[in-house]
Amino acid sequence: MSLVQTHTPTIQAPQLAPSSRRGFRSIVAGGLTGGINICIVFPTEFIKTQLQLDTGKNIMTAHHSIMAPYKATILESKNVKAYTGSVDVVKKTIRQKGVTGMYKGVTVLLCGAIPTYSVRFGVFDFLKSKFSDQDGNLSPLARLGCGLGTGVTEATLVMTWVETLKVRLISDQRRKVPQYRGLVHAASSIIRTEGLSGLYKGWTPTVVRQGSSQAIRFSIMESLRSWYTCGDNNKSVPKPLVAMFGAIAGGASVLGNTPVDVIKTRMQNGSYTSSLECARQIARKDGFKGFYKGCLPRMNRVCLEVALAFCIYDSVMDIFKTVWPSK
Repeated sequence: MSLVQTHTPTIQAPQLAPSSRRGFRSIVAGGLTGGINICIVFPTEFIKTQLQLDTGKNIMTAHHSIMAPYKATILESKNVKAYTGSVDVVKKTIRQKGVTGMYKGVTVLLCGAIPTYSVRFGVFDFLKSKFSDQDGNLSPLARLGCGLGTGVTEATLVMTWVETLKVRLISDQRRKVPQYRGLVHAASSIIRTEGLSGLYKGWTPTVVRQGSSQAIRFSIMESLRSWYTCGDNNKSVPKPLVAMFGAIAGGASVLGNTPVDVIKTRMQNGSYTSSLECARQIARKDGFKGFYKGCLPRMNRVCLEVALAFCIYDSVMDIFKTVWPSK
């Protein structure tokens, strides 16, 4: 009697790319990243916004003739800025309102940062899982597309109304008698006087800014990661390099869309009826350099923020691999 040995074929489940296994963990990790990040970098955001809103005041100066020293013969109008630069913003704010004045408006950003970063990393990981190849890598065009989709989504769901409230609260601090008592009062006042659309003023430039920002940042970040790991998703990138890659990606996005950010800030302050009108007014009053107002503090903030964000996110995900396994 002969025995026939039969072999049952073993079917192995396909190995999924790391980004497609993250699931809900990437959303939670993104929220934690946003909360920690904002607490660290908000003062630079405050400085940037103050400089962008500082359009100056027209002051009339009287000039006297030698022949008539007690009678003004010429009235000259001069535009005087409230601040001379970033350092001046810090000095005057601390002198007038203390250190806590540098965190005016942080509540709205802190509340907005958690859902924003959750959407940002969650959406990007979702899109990456849909458009990556079998090895979990994205093509250069797919990197741009995933980043763009991420930016448009976060701008529509979170960023526009958060930025509007932040700008209004910071701008309100410049008044002798503040109009808003806090975040909830500011939101309810805007909705009551301007309708729900008041919270979405500057939606178009916000979508353009966030879409271009995330397209540039994620594209550069993914490219640098892929370059270092040679396309091997199982190889980790050291945290110092992650920070450096993030700073490079953040700096590139600032240079690419600061003009849009300036228009967005002016629009959300409620001074203009359209983005086009806002751009024309900036060009006529301040020239080309007006579109890059606040670029230096924004560069400092974004480079630090993006570097920290990717480091914090990677660290949280490393912890999750132990305490919250994907399988």
